[in-house]
Amino acid sequence: MPRLDLSADVVALTEQLVNIESVSHHEREIADAVEEALRALGHLQVSRHGHTIVARTDLGRAERVVIAGHLDTVPLNDNLPARREGDLLHGLGTCDMKGGDAVILKIAATVPEPNRDLTFILYEAEEVEEAHNGLNKLAASAPELMAGDFAILMEPSNAGVEAGCQGTIRVDVRTTGVRAHAARSWQGENAIHAAAGILNRLAGYEPRRPVIDGLTYHEGLNAVAIRGGVAGNVIPDACVVEVNHRFAPDRSEAEAEAFLREFFDGYDVVVTDSAPAALPGLHLPAAKAFLDAVGGEAHPKFGWTDVARFSGLGVPAVNFGPGDPLYAHKQDEQVPVEHIERCERLLRAWLGAGPDAGPDAGPEAGPGAAS
Repeated sequence: MPRLDLSADVVALTEQLVNIESVSHHEREIADAVEEALRALGHLQVSRHGHTIVARTDLGRAERVVIAGHLDTVPLNDNLPARREGDLLHGLGTCDMKGGDAVILKIAATVPEPNRDLTFILYEAEEVEEAHNGLNKLAASAPELMAGDFAILMEPSNAGVEAGCQGTIRVDVRTTGVRAHAARSWQGENAIHAAAGILNRLAGYEPRRPVIDGLTYHEGLNAVAIRGGVAGNVIPDACVVEVNHRFAPDRSEAEAEAFLREFFDGYDVVVTDSAPAALPGLHLPAAKAFLDAVGGEAHPKFGWTDVARFSGLGVPAVNFGPGDPLYAHKQDEQVPVEHIERCERLLRAWLGAGPDAGPDAGPEAGPGAAS
């Protein structure tokens, strides 16, 4: 079984994690390695849920912060093992998101007495359908393990804070017509032509740009697919325009759906997929303290991430992790070494630990001290 050396520096630990292949649905080896490494730390309470590992401090602090990252990757693309070239670490998962996972494990191992209680969650199956998502399963089976005053998801965000996230909803907007032979088209009603009204509405859409906690979100409403047609000599009697709406976190899924039904009034609208947005919560004490500690500036998250799961449980959350998300899922996936080191350094400082803190730091630290 692969083993993790938590005494290694955070960049070397990233490389160790990358070299344990963990494509979605095949996370057993990496989960075993993570569990073994964390169970060796006497200051943590560790539990396993499928291939999701949860480790917690229990120091009676005034606040609890959850720090989470997923262990799985997208399929291989001739991009293992990891390799370092100058200031970059290349390889599958370096950016999305084993650099962030390494930071989590390093903090878990070397900050035994943080100034806030911590819950570390390293979970399975983020890159596939929601039904398999480890956080989704944990929220259903043991939501108390996700409870906290604040959550940090170590998704790649260029080592800066991206707060909350926008929601997403997909709908099929349908038109109907009457079939006819193309040689006698006047005897039918062309459903594809009728879809022009849908496209015209989309072309005239003016996006909302609400300001929430000082962050300007930018909504989107776009046709992402169109389906219709029977044969080259038949007037089509059905057409579907698939529309994706990215909505700001001041709207619920129900409000986003109501907006779409009003926007496409007169057309048949069917919801095919939906996920909630997440409020940034930057006005709350723990979030404000974190933002001040890591530079005092945040940006809105336009894409959807698992911070929404925490928001749904009443826990404000941000994205904060090493790597440029534009490199996620690419063959040449990579992460700047400086990003990994910066995230560790800033988290360590925020948690009241100096650069030399470790499992043996302080008179009360060490195996069993906090259990």
